[in-house]
Amino acid sequence: MKNPLVITIDGPAGAGKSTVAQMLAARLGLNYVDSGATYRAAALKVLEAGASPEDEAVVVEIVGRAEIQFSTDGSDSRVSVDGRDVSQAIRTPEVTSAAAHVSRLPQVRQKLIALQRSLVRGKGVVMEGRDIGTVVFPEAPLKIFLKADVKERARRRLHQDREEGRVASLEQTAYDIGRRDQLDAERRISPLVPAPDAVEIDSTNLAADQVVERIVALARTKGLL
Repeated sequence: MKNPLVITIDGPAGAGKSTVAQMLAARLGLNYVDSGATYRAAALKVLEAGASPEDEAVVVEIVGRAEIQFSTDGSDSRVSVDGRDVSQAIRTPEVTSAAAHVSRLPQVRQKLIALQRSLVRGKGVVMEGRDIGTVVFPEAPLKIFLKADVKERARRRLHQDREEGRVASLEQTAYDIGRRDQLDAERRISPLVPAPDAVEIDSTNLAADQVVERIVALARTKGLL
């Protein structure tokens, strides 16, 4: 390949983006990047400062001073804030909720999109998020929009939460996902929508490896592999 290959995977919470993107990256020998981790890192910084994630002026000031770094090696990726690895600390419900607000701020997005674009190296990258195909890499040769039924997404997220030791109900999880969907759709900057040339895949009744096989087939059809 003359240039690093970029494959984007966008979609709502619980659609299976992370699992599919990691498996795809491993399958193709590309790096994996969870763009949401950068926003979560920013949100964690805001919460640790004792600020409200809805106070735009304060959030912009805090994130503007923060040194957020992202490292990736194949399917292994780490994020740090001011030199401290926060890869696990950003996975709490509180940070998830705060990230939904922080990610709506234009100045925060500007800083973190620049960071995300800088992560294309080596053979290429599989990057997942909510605006990767529309904003971060609009010229990517293969864009996927992964979706699934809300109830199925809630079941998946609940299973993940329980595996990580968090207790939640299916009803609460479904409500949280629905609320995040609403915030993403109503966002003034980079709302969650499929890129015009994205291939939509409904993962409701598909296993992750089946989704990966579909994407690999698409990549081959496009002559990318």
